[in-house]
Amino acid sequence: MFQREFAQRLVACPGDKLYCRLSVNVQLLARVDHLMKIGRNNFRPPPKVESSVVRLEPKNPVPPVNFREWDAMLRILFTRKNKTLRASFINSKTVKLIDSNYRVYCSMKDVDVPSDFVMKDRIDSILESNNLNLVRPRTMSIDDFLNLLKCFNESNIHFA
Repeated sequence: MFQREFAQRLVACPGDKLYCRLSVNVQLLARVDHLMKIGRNNFRPPPKVESSVVRLEPKNPVPPVNFREWDAMLRILFTRKNKTLRASFINSKTVKLIDSNYRVYCSMKDVDVPSDFVMKDRIDSILESNNLNLVRPRTMSIDDFLNLLKCFNESNIHFA
């Protein structure tokens, strides 16, 4: 049993107003069902909030994803969930972070980074080649997020 708004966030679907990072993370790891609403009049003394009962069934097996990297990507995308993916990733701080991670990854794998390499252009090309540059996080399914992370990882771009 949870507070109603929290329960609605847990079960929110892509496109819903309450769809957020919490929704994506919980639904990645579990099947979530809203079972019933419980009114405040069922408690003594009555609380100031409504409640809901939610069923969480863990998925087995858990999707093979690096959860630190997954969460880092979702943090970037859901800071402003109504922005397009391109706008979220082209933010100067985000580009700087991703560029830093890319250079560390390349140095660990002994891959040379060209002197004229521009991370902003690399991000643009990844998003455009997968038709994701105009998509908004609030409308993406979990499979879309997994595909996005896979596309970045295949280009040696990591978020954690």
